[in-house]
Amino acid sequence: MREMSGGDVIAKMLSKENVNTVFGIIDGTYFGFYSSLEKYNIELITPRHETTAAHMAGAYARVTGKLGVCMASNGPGVANILPGLVVEEGEGNRVLVITSARRTGIMYPDRGGTYQCFDQVGVISKIAKWSEAVPSFDRIPEMLRTALRKCYEGRPGVVHLDIPENILNTPVKCDLTFWEPHQYRVTEHPGASQQQVEKAVELLVNAQFPLIHTGSGVVHARAYEELTMVAELLQSMVTTSWAARGVMPESNSLMIPMVHIQTNSKARNEADVVLVLGSRLGETDWWGKAPYWNASQKVIQVDIDPGILGANKPTEVAIQADVKTFLAQLYAQLQKRKGEIVREDRKAKIDRILADKEKNRSKLDQHLKDFAIPMNPAHVPAICQEVFPKESIKVLDGGNTVIWSNFYYQVDEPGSVVSTYKFGMLGAGMGQALGAAAANRNRPVCCIIGDGAMGFHPQEIETAVRNNLQVIFIVMVDKQWGMVKMNQQFALKPIKTILKKSLSPEETINADLGDIQFDKLAESMGAYGEYVNDPKDLKSTIQRAMETGRCSVIHVDVDPVKHMWAPGLKYFKDMHAEPKGK
Repeated sequence: MREMSGGDVIAKMLSKENVNTVFGIIDGTYFGFYSSLEKYNIELITPRHETTAAHMAGAYARVTGKLGVCMASNGPGVANILPGLVVEEGEGNRVLVITSARRTGIMYPDRGGTYQCFDQVGVISKIAKWSEAVPSFDRIPEMLRTALRKCYEGRPGVVHLDIPENILNTPVKCDLTFWEPHQYRVTEHPGASQQQVEKAVELLVNAQFPLIHTGSGVVHARAYEELTMVAELLQSMVTTSWAARGVMPESNSLMIPMVHIQTNSKARNEADVVLVLGSRLGETDWWGKAPYWNASQKVIQVDIDPGILGANKPTEVAIQADVKTFLAQLYAQLQKRKGEIVREDRKAKIDRILADKEKNRSKLDQHLKDFAIPMNPAHVPAICQEVFPKESIKVLDGGNTVIWSNFYYQVDEPGSVVSTYKFGMLGAGMGQALGAAAANRNRPVCCIIGDGAMGFHPQEIETAVRNNLQVIFIVMVDKQWGMVKMNQQFALKPIKTILKKSLSPEETINADLGDIQFDKLAESMGAYGEYVNDPKDLKSTIQRAMETGRCSVIHVDVDPVKHMWAPGLKYFKDMHAEPKGK
């Protein structure tokens, strides 16, 4: 027999899952938990806001493939973390959130007027994969094992366990046996049946022009090498959802980055067979419909979540499997029949598609010949790509800033881009960058963020400083809600907008922002700060920031009119209209 608090039990069980980092703000209601972390070699990283803790855990999980763990205290702490949980569930990041609740007997149900009390489980259950409250000390091991099973079942997302403060903090004499992960959850990834693999091989071998379309399931499965091997064996071109950017080096001639939107549509219409990997074929993929996709093509869809198979586009073969495991199976079978793959017939089509891609790239790169002051936004991501190591994580945050960053940053290191492609959540990049830096302390993290997004959580600069996290925040400042302002202008005065490119602040509705000197703000929190508005100075500015080895903030003034007219806006608008095809 030994004495353990409920929090101690949780910490011990997380150590069995090889958790080595927890994100959250300290509070007396779960002292028994966070005070036990150090003895199990688990680091506690504390941000300034609970929402940031959720984003840190989500990004940490995404870039490492491990479980991300965050915590929040009852009442206001849980209320604060909710926006982050919504986003991390939407993005499909594997996050376990531990929250405290008021003591047993006064909550669930509320006794009436209970301080800092609301239905935490009820609220989070609406936005998470699974959410439950622990009723007693003796049920902690069982319920945490269930929570951990849920973390690794199906599509990754948010799992929540809520525990009363007295259970977390009170030592109890107990004789617990701590199970190993393989004793309570599946640790081997499920594959496809032999019959399913053979059907897929038959379709792909006999296809005139097969195409592989990837979603973020490839990221979560970390199936980068297997994807490249299958694509090159088939000589099949690869397209991605926005969330799957970088699943294959974009320098590979078979990869069509999502930024070449028309080229993607041409390839998808050429394809007679499509292998869909870990993608829901959602709205940003135009639901897999014509005219963006060939309506008569045959689809092989592979996903860990059976609920999405055939949901938006009819399938010829629907396979519930881990993408990495499936691709290994598929490659082995394709190798046996590689002599039957008629790749020469595909070369002419591939060459036409590549020519279209290069034509589009050449048009986009015209922006890089513009050296006006304040700078054209295209220079920011292009110079970042030149300066940062290719292995550095790129975090992209904020409206038009994300668009410019995507269009001018080529991704050649699989899994090196983090953003909120499903939610487009402004400000999430602050926490994501910190989480990525916590997972990669040996190289700098590049966070390109707009001034509007930076304004959501600027206090987290201090978090980076305090925790020795080298994030280089590059703030593209145009002093406006650019994407919204563009929509307003067309709604209010479309002809004048086309002629003048921009309206005055008096002609729009609260679309302009005041001035914040982000470099000076950073310096006030102990970070390195610099200001730049000339594209010729940006490279050396970033290099100086990187050489400090510290968190840095570079305030970059960009031309507000050019920034507002970001590339691809037409397609972004089209995305919100239902495709006319079947």
